[in-house]
Amino acid sequence: MPLLRRPALLAAALLASSGVAAQDEAGTLPATVLPPAPAWSGASEALIAASGDPWITPAEATGFTTTSRFAEVEAFLRRLDAASPLLTLGSYGRSGEGRDLLMVRASTGPAAHGATKPVVLIQAGIHAGEIDGKDAGLMLLRDIAGGRAAGLLDTIDLVFVPIYNPDGHELMSGWNFLHINGPVAKGAEANARNLNLNRDYAKADAPETRAMIGLLRRLDPILYVDAHVSAGFDMGYDITFTYAGWGTYARHRNTADWLQDRFGPAVMRALEDGGHLPIIYPSPVDTRNPQAGIRYSPEGPRYSTGYGDFISVPTVLVENHSLKPYRQRVLGTRVLFEAALRIAARDAPRIIAAKAADRASRPSRLLTRWRPAAEPIGHVENFRGVAFDSYVSPASGREEQRWLGRPVTFRMPIIGQEEVESVILPRAWWIPAAETPVIDRLRLHGIAFEVIDAPRTLLLDRVTLVDPVPQPAYEGRFPLQATMQHRQGQEVMPAGSIRVPYDQPNGLLAAALLEPESSDSFLAWGFFPQLLTPPKTSEDFVLAPLADRLLERDPGLRAAFERRLAADPAFAADGDARLHWIMDNGPHADPWHHLYPVRREP
Repeated sequence: MPLLRRPALLAAALLASSGVAAQDEAGTLPATVLPPAPAWSGASEALIAASGDPWITPAEATGFTTTSRFAEVEAFLRRLDAASPLLTLGSYGRSGEGRDLLMVRASTGPAAHGATKPVVLIQAGIHAGEIDGKDAGLMLLRDIAGGRAAGLLDTIDLVFVPIYNPDGHELMSGWNFLHINGPVAKGAEANARNLNLNRDYAKADAPETRAMIGLLRRLDPILYVDAHVSAGFDMGYDITFTYAGWGTYARHRNTADWLQDRFGPAVMRALEDGGHLPIIYPSPVDTRNPQAGIRYSPEGPRYSTGYGDFISVPTVLVENHSLKPYRQRVLGTRVLFEAALRIAARDAPRIIAAKAADRASRPSRLLTRWRPAAEPIGHVENFRGVAFDSYVSPASGREEQRWLGRPVTFRMPIIGQEEVESVILPRAWWIPAAETPVIDRLRLHGIAFEVIDAPRTLLLDRVTLVDPVPQPAYEGRFPLQATMQHRQGQEVMPAGSIRVPYDQPNGLLAAALLEPESSDSFLAWGFFPQLLTPPKTSEDFVLAPLADRLLERDPGLRAAFERRLAADPAFAADGDARLHWIMDNGPHADPWHHLYPVRREP
C-alpha cells in the first residue's frame, strides 16, 4: 500500500490501527480540542440571506456549519449566471485532474464610450481548506445579482475565482486543517500533485498556477485579493490582512504606498462598522510565546503577494483568524471584499498611475538575503491577545499551550529585517537556447527577451557555484544552496541565445528569477540539476602527466594550486582530489560542472 500523505487518510489509518473507530469524511473534532471562541454579533449579520430565500448560498443554508462541494458551487453559479445579466460564468483553465478552473465576471458592461473597465481580481481556495473567501464571494455575487450592492460596479469589473485549487478542495475531511474552527469538513492544502500553490508562482510547476499567471496577464487587475485563513496563536482579532513585506519591504514603492495609505484604512473602517475587529496580519515570531513579537519581512515571488509586488499589481493577502467561528469569518470576508471593490473603484486612476510609475522604475539593486533586526522597528500598543497556561501532554511528553479564552492586552514588538546581501543588477541576462524549461517560464511570466540570429562576442559575468548542496525535497523540487563566485571575461554567445534585458516593466521579476543569489531564482529552485553531475574523467596515467604539464604552462593555475595545498592538508594528501582540482580549474574544464549557464551582462 502506498505511503499515506494526506492528513485525513493518515489520521483515519492511525485510528483504525489503534482500534478506535475512524470518523467519517464529515467528522469533526471534539469541541474541547479547539480553544473557546467568544460570543460574537455584528452588523454584518444583516448580509445573511433569510432561510426561505431562493438564492441562499449552501453555507448560509446550513448556518455556516458546512461548505459546498465543487459541483454545488458550479450549480449555484450557473443559476446566478442564467438569472442575472451582470454575471458571466466561465473557465480560465483546468486543474491537474481535469476540473474547470471557474471564474465569474461581474460587470454592468463597458465604461463610457465603450472603454474597458479596470478589473479587481479576487481568488479563494488556493489552500482549499482555507475556504472562507469562496462562501463570502458567493454571497457577494448573489447580492450583486440581486441589486443589494448598488453602484459597486459602475466604474470597475469584478472577476471572482471561487476555488483556485479544485482538486484539493474535493479532498474534504474533518481531519484537514485541524486548527481551523469550521466548517466541519474542509479541503486539503495542496493540489493533486501535493504542491502548495502559494509557493508556486515563481517556478510555475502546477497547471493551476500557470493558468492563474495567464489570467493575471490577461486582466492586469488594479487590485488582486487572495483569501486565506491563518494558523498561529489565539488573539482577539478576527479578520486580518497584509501586503508584500507590509509596505516597508515592498519591491515596488508606489503600489505599496497605495495599499498602506488608502486600501488599509478604508477596509479597516468597513470591517469595524460591520462589527469585526481587524488588524494587519500579525505573523508570529514564536507561537509559543506570542509576546516575542510579530514579523514584517520581504517576500519573494513564490507567494501571491510577493508575485503581485514584483509585477506591480497591488496584492492583498487576507488571513482570517483560524479560531474564530466560520460564520464570523465568512461575514468579515464578505465585508472586506465589498470594501476592497469600493476603494478600488474610487481610486482606480490613482492605482493605474501607481502601477505605471512602478513599472517605469528600475531599482539598481535586488535584496537577496535578510535576517531579523536586532531591535524592534515598532510596537502595537494594547495588542488584543488571549491568556494561556501550560500543561504536560502525555502524548508529547512536554509542556503544551492551553488557550483560556480570556482577553489580555500587551505591547507587541514588531520585528523587522536587516539586509544581509543584495546584488547590483546587470544590464541583461543571457540564456542558452537549450534551457527550454526556463525560457518557457519567461514567456509565461510575460518577461520580454530577444533571440539573437548571429553570434555575439561580449564581456560577460560567469558564475561558478562553490560547494553547492542540494536541499531536502520541497514543493516538488530539490532546492539548491551554494556560494557564488563571479568572474568576468570575453565570451561568444552563439546564434539562438536568449538575451533578457533588465530595462523592461517586468525587469525586477526577471532579476528575482535569474539572479543566482535570489532565494526564488530558477537556480535556487533546482532547475539546473546538470550542474551537479560530476565531470567526466579519465585514467590516472593520462591525467597525472597532463596535470603536470598544465601546472608547468600556467603560472596562475600553479600558484592557486599551491595555495590550496598549503591551506588544506587533507586535500594535499588526496591524489584524486588534486588531479580533479587541476582539471576543474584548468583551461579545458567541464563546461557544465558547477557553472551557472545564465550569463550576466554588466
